[in-house]
Amino acid sequence: MPSVFINPKTDFAFKKIFGSKQSKDILISFLNALVYDEQDMIRDLIILDPYQAPRIKGIKDSYLDVKATLFDGTTVIIEMQVLNVLGFEKRILYNAAKAFSIQLGVGEDYTLLNPVIALTITDFEMFPGNDRVLSRYRLKEKDDLTDYSDDIELVFVELPKFNKTLDDLETLVDKWLYFLKSANQLESVPAKMREVAAIDHAFTVAKQSRLSRKELEVLENRQMVLHDNRNAILKAKQDGRQEGRQEGRQEERLEIARSLLDLLDTETIAQKTGLTIAQVQQLR
Repeated sequence: MPSVFINPKTDFAFKKIFGSKQSKDILISFLNALVYDEQDMIRDLIILDPYQAPRIKGIKDSYLDVKATLFDGTTVIIEMQVLNVLGFEKRILYNAAKAFSIQLGVGEDYTLLNPVIALTITDFEMFPGNDRVLSRYRLKEKDDLTDYSDDIELVFVELPKFNKTLDDLETLVDKWLYFLKSANQLESVPAKMREVAAIDHAFTVAKQSRLSRKELEVLENRQMVLHDNRNAILKAKQDGRQEGRQEGRQEERLEIARSLLDLLDTETIAQKTGLTIAQVQQLR
């Protein structure tokens, strides 16, 4: 049976739910929960084109899942990342720093710079040393941990560490994380989730039946790419393990051959270990 709701963890679905023109109330509730400890700090925001064009020739451009400017001028960039790819941690810093720097034109005063918050949701564990689902980072003094600046803040949500069932949901954060992790597995909106108007709206936006044929094709293609990338990473890991085992067996044969050098002739050692005569001669 096809899913009633699209998977919020795919990049297309995430942008559709949180970054569309009709998503302002959804994004406000989501950010108030995850960034501002469920306080109603955000009164309004503007959802922006997530494309970040570089001001300096030669600097990379980038695309974010969702980008918004809050009523107080703070920029929030939001990424949903399913695969743990090489360099991902540096990309987060790069995008946050670029969002901070491109606010100014040539000759403008640094005092005009507004804070940037980078909210990253991962479908893998970024920090395996703890069980904290939500983590926040700022620039701090190394020894006494006093703040240097809160102009750039990094917020991380690690979905694999969130294991609450529907009956266990208590806070607004719980409900949003459950939505992200489980929406595509549900056949209807649970009553507990419907109590929050923004989450109920998010389920409405996420309905498969509301997507156009073109949107369904894009969603299917993105899911196929994600599936292929996961399999490619899995194959690379398997190949690495296989190569490691082969190297281990080769080293074991070499060690055996070394122990036989004073006991047997070269041809016999090669026959017993599976090495070539040239390899045994090289050991000698």
